[in-house]
Amino acid sequence: MSGFRVLDLVKPFSPFLPEVIAPERKIQFQQKVMWTIITLLIFLVMSEIPLYGIVSSDSSDPLFWLRMMLASNRGTLMELGISPIVSSGMLFQLLQGTKLISVDMSNKTDRENFQVGQKLLAILLAVGQATVYVLTGMYGPPKSLGVGVCLLLILQLVFASIIVILLDELLQKGYGLGSGVSLFTATNTCEQVFWKAFAPTTSTSAKGTEFDGAVVAMFHLFGTRKDKRRALIESFYRPNLPNMFQVFATLFVFFAVVYLQGFRIELPIKSTKQRGSYGVYPIRLFYTSNIPIMLQSALSSNVFIISQLLFMRWPSNLFVKLLGSWEPRPGSSQLYANSGIAYYIQPPFSLTEALLDPIKTTIYIAFVLVSCAVFSTTWIEVSGTSPRDIAKQFKEQGLVIAGHRETSAYRELKKIIPTAAAFGGATIGALSVACDLMGTLGSGTSILLAVTTIYGYYELAAKEGGFSKNLVSGFSDGI
Repeated sequence: MSGFRVLDLVKPFSPFLPEVIAPERKIQFQQKVMWTIITLLIFLVMSEIPLYGIVSSDSSDPLFWLRMMLASNRGTLMELGISPIVSSGMLFQLLQGTKLISVDMSNKTDRENFQVGQKLLAILLAVGQATVYVLTGMYGPPKSLGVGVCLLLILQLVFASIIVILLDELLQKGYGLGSGVSLFTATNTCEQVFWKAFAPTTSTSAKGTEFDGAVVAMFHLFGTRKDKRRALIESFYRPNLPNMFQVFATLFVFFAVVYLQGFRIELPIKSTKQRGSYGVYPIRLFYTSNIPIMLQSALSSNVFIISQLLFMRWPSNLFVKLLGSWEPRPGSSQLYANSGIAYYIQPPFSLTEALLDPIKTTIYIAFVLVSCAVFSTTWIEVSGTSPRDIAKQFKEQGLVIAGHRETSAYRELKKIIPTAAAFGGATIGALSVACDLMGTLGSGTSILLAVTTIYGYYELAAKEGGFSKNLVSGFSDGI
């Protein structure tokens, strides 16, 4: 290709960036599972190693709402989580979808430059985020820490982010299964759900010493209380600690999402190049997967972060109060919105709280459903999955919808794809709201991200491992 393009700017940096070499031969399924497990273990170990040099990380966390989604663990090497990779990937996909950068994915050089550009931006974002975290005092006043410790903290965060980038690349280049981004997010959520259900640690309350884990607490109550009926009720509805109602609510959402994953419309397609060659093109209810809830959560979280920072600096400013006022809840140092725009887009913490403030609950539900539907329909346009893009792919591959002319593919796809995207986005938003209202063991967004990722891994393992995939096959006849 002739002429200068933006992607050409990243070529000089390619030799200096760390890279995982693509495998020279096909990796066996068992080896992929092994590498995936090793990658996961490295992530989990990094999530438990504290940053060296921090003074304190016990104050209110401005990134509290983003932690689960970005596989971040405060005060550890995984402080930044997958934030640099996700931000870089979404920005490049947006630039590609809006044609602001010209890239031909069928061209090897273009594809490599695109990947180098993503990696370079991810590293630069890691440097920028690490610097902001340290200089804004998240680990203690910079003056108290000293220049040496500040630099050491930045280096730790950047080095950990580079390792995460390479682990993601390791999986994506075929050594493992899926991608590091989805794997780390799901693992982070599953770890916290498992801990809330089975934690053997104890807490002291007005009722005495109680186990933190919901399941452990239930067995302890049954074993120590004479009144088994009261023990059962308490295990299901105990306040301020995980309870069995939340455990069953989490299981309900898990199976609901798996059930809905099977809803699809299958368009019969045939090849114009080979006679008698037929197939199907599935259009799922969750056409854009978990992207809508990720974008909605990112939007809300950024509003929360900006509002908190402004409120801490100018608490009496009218505009700042309109955006949101913040105060800690009893027994916690974490700040929560109690008025303003941030309050109305903040999820209720229980069904009781939702019922006590129906106006806030109505606004919150409408905000989530509408934003998820809008993000979903917008995403198909910028990600190359719109009706026009799919029709173009059909034409290039010599495929037509059975029973229709070649020129009518776009018209038929336009009837289905935008509707599936909007309705699927609103559905996943409704599931997220249901999670928040039922009080699942984790936020609605994190639970949905984990479940969709686990189901994706199930399908991938079924495809690569060759075992049967009939989990929801009985529910695939239509939306």
